[in-house]
Amino acid sequence: MTVPGTAAPQCGNSSEQTEAYRSGEQPARGWYSRGYLPHFDTAHAIQHITYRLADSLPQSALEQMQAELKEEVRNRDARETQLRRKIEAFLDAGHGSCVLRKPDVAACVVDTWLRFDGERYRLLQWVVMPNHCHVMIEPREGIPLGKIVLSWKNYTARWINENMSRTGVRRSRIWHREYWDRFIRDEGHFMATREYIVMNPVKAGLVTKPEDWLWSSAKD
Repeated sequence: MTVPGTAAPQCGNSSEQTEAYRSGEQPARGWYSRGYLPHFDTAHAIQHITYRLADSLPQSALEQMQAELKEEVRNRDARETQLRRKIEAFLDAGHGSCVLRKPDVAACVVDTWLRFDGERYRLLQWVVMPNHCHVMIEPREGIPLGKIVLSWKNYTARWINENMSRTGVRRSRIWHREYWDRFIRDEGHFMATREYIVMNPVKAGLVTKPEDWLWSSAKD
């Protein structure tokens, strides 16, 4: 499956992508953390996932945001919400290499999402921005969310590095190790998240209409 109006992405084959998932089914973990961000993992809970390029947000900029909010906002939950908003605004400004702007790279990311739609998860909404991605999915039973996201990152990182090296660009770390996830609470939250995802290219000033951005489910 490919994005309507685009050439089929040359993003490896299904056996290579399948291998990224071949480590056995695992039970959902509920709330957990790897030391940086909290994650919520349970089957059939619709999730809004955001992950970004490794060079999209310098550590110094993140630390400055955190320091400013620590002084301004005392409530921890409110501080985390505002930090996320600051980060997303920073990403929308287009910092870093923005390698996802390249059509073949964006197509590879989309093709990787579509490959297991209906098998490992239900793909509901998505957009590839120049330096980050938003995806809304419903994971299937026995497939941990972290494993799904890791497989997306691992496969696309290999593909991007291999193809960039052919043009003389040295290999590098592609994705930031963490990701944001927020489970959808109710129908209102679902509609608001869907609107946020498809409107992200418009908000960032990349297009005037969401359907004009090729690397989005709004195109469909």
